[in-house]
Order: sequence, then C-alpha cells, then structure tokens
Amino acid sequence: MPTFVAERLGFRCRRCGALSSCSDAVCPACNATKFTRGMATEKYGTMENASEERARVATTRRTPDGRQETVVYERTADNTINVLTQLEVQKITEENKKTQRKVIVPLSRALFVQASGASETEILGDVRHDPYGSHPQLGTPPYIRVIPGAIHEAHEGVLFIDELSALGNIQRYLLTAMQEKLFPIIGRNPTSSGASVRVDAVPCDFLFVGATNINDISHIVPALRSRIRGDGYEILMNSSMPYNHENTKKIIQFIAQEIKKDGKIPHASAKAVDELLSEARNIAKRIDNFNGYTLRLRNISGIIKMAGDFAILNKHELIEKEDVFSAVKSALSIEEQLADRYESTWMVSSADYGMKQAKPGPETA
Repeated sequence: MPTFVAERLGFRCRRCGALSSCSDAVCPACNATKFTRGMATEKYGTMENASEERARVATTRRTPDGRQETVVYERTADNTINVLTQLEVQKITEENKKTQRKVIVPLSRALFVQASGASETEILGDVRHDPYGSHPQLGTPPYIRVIPGAIHEAHEGVLFIDELSALGNIQRYLLTAMQEKLFPIIGRNPTSSGASVRVDAVPCDFLFVGATNINDISHIVPALRSRIRGDGYEILMNSSMPYNHENTKKIIQFIAQEIKKDGKIPHASAKAVDELLSEARNIAKRIDNFNGYTLRLRNISGIIKMAGDFAILNKHELIEKEDVFSAVKSALSIEEQLADRYESTWMVSSADYGMKQAKPGPETA
C-alpha cells in the first residue's frame, strides 16, 4: 500500500510515520491526530468521530503491459482494506446507475383478496400524482408511486368480488386480466403526472370468485360470464336449509358469533336462543315456503342486535325471550311497516293517491 494511502486511511501517522490501528484517532507514538478534515475522499453515513469514517482513496498504477490504470483502496467498516481495480469500479458505478425497483406486491401477504369494485384504482391499480412532476430534488420517483390493484395483489391466490354486476365497464378489464394473466398498471387520471407512467406485464394469475343477486345477472358482461362458465362454475346459493340437529347447532353458533362480534350487547338466555331458532324457521316458511331454517342470515343478525338493544334498554343481564319478541315485532321493512300502519292507503298508487285516500297518509319529513 502506498505511504500516502496508508496515511489517508488512518494506518500511518503523518507526523512521525509510526504504524497503528486505524481505529486509533491519535497516534500512540507522538500523540498527533491522524485524521484531519478532507482526509477521506468519500464518506458513508454519519460518524461520531473521525476514526470511524469509511474512506476511499484513488490512485494509479502501471500494469505489467505498461498501461496505467486506476486503483481504489477502500477501508471497510471492519477496518480491512479492499483493493478495487478500474474494471471493478466501473461495474459498481454501472450497478448504482441501474433503475431502482420497487416491490409492487410482496411475497409475504394474504392470498385471499376481497374487493368491492368501488373504483378502477382498487381493482386495476394506479400511479399516484406528484405535484412536483418527478423533480430530481423535490419530486417522488415514479416507481415509488405505483399502486397495485386487487388483481395484482391476488396473484397466485383468490380474488373475491361481491356485487360483481356493479363493476360496470371494469368487468372487461377483469376479463382481460383473467385471460392474459398479465395486466399493466397505468395512471388512470389523464390530468395527473402519473398518466405518463406505465408498468407492463404485471402478473395477475388468480382464482376468481364473484357474487351477485339473481336479478342483477343481466348486468354481467356476457363475455365475462362465458369465461366463468367455461373455466369454472355458476353456483346458485341456497336460501334455506333443512331442520335437523346439525343445522340447529350451526344457527346457534351463528347467534353466538354475532353477539361476540357486536361486543356491546349481552349474551342470550336459552329461551331467547330458542325463540331466535323459531324465528329462523318462520322466515324460511314465510319467504321461501320451506320447512327448515333460513339462510338469509342478515335478517337474523338484525333481530339479534335489536334484541340486544332491547335487553340493554330493559336493563336485563341477558337477552331474554321478551326482548326477542320486541325485536321481531320492530324489525320490519319499511314496506311492512307502511302496510301495517296505513293498510289500504299503502295499496293506493301514487297517481290516485289524492282521490282514493282512505286514511291519512304517512307524514313526510
């Protein structure tokens, strides 16, 4: 190692020439400071004292064939010396100049993705707007502003979309993603700085599960529905289930889960649970004309929560049978409440309302 290199890296004292460890900021032979301002050509990070600096010193040397090449002596964090040739320095420089990358979708993630389809950004991804237009000093690099969509997050997993028919035109993009298993991420706002950013060939190989109501099936794009029927299944969900011991336990489990999930209403007594089971059978008979338990669980959930509110109002420690009675009586739809309160008035059409009014109509807010 050349003398001046040893001095600048802290291995040799500039005053007396004594050799010592570079971790010593002061020469043990003459007590002179070994490190001075500007001694290191490159510094990495913030150091508490000069002896902890990591330095690089560049010099030249002749090769055996008579050429002159640049050599860099680098002191590492563990106080060892790395000797880098000109070719190695060029490779490091080229590596540092490569475009930085961002992990769009990490490997350690949940492989079940539920999306509502509220916007194209949620399903297909987007690129955030940068008010500084990617300015070198003030702006944010484009690769950091890329937002993956649900189709990309569900790669090698399951994508579930409820109310599939509400996606509208997004269904066509979903069809393309399912067919190609690749879908680009672009800026979707034409007035945003992200509109000029595009990430091609982002993988999106997923298992798709969609749900919709029967009366909304006509709003599903025919090509997407054909794709679903060609590579998968269309399943009609049951609205009721048979009355037996096994299904009774399932309804009881559902009641307990709803009470625990609410977290604010008390637990139910045995008689209250029996009444909820009876109501689950009544709903199945009244709506689906089926002798069993209803699977319209939102109806049951609403009755459970309302019964819990009545129990709190009546200062009961548990949800009692009378609380369930009150909840069943109160948990009626607006149409049922109107028919029950105004009877024939509810049956009069709006066109004839003024002429055929049998009773005073409902007040309007």
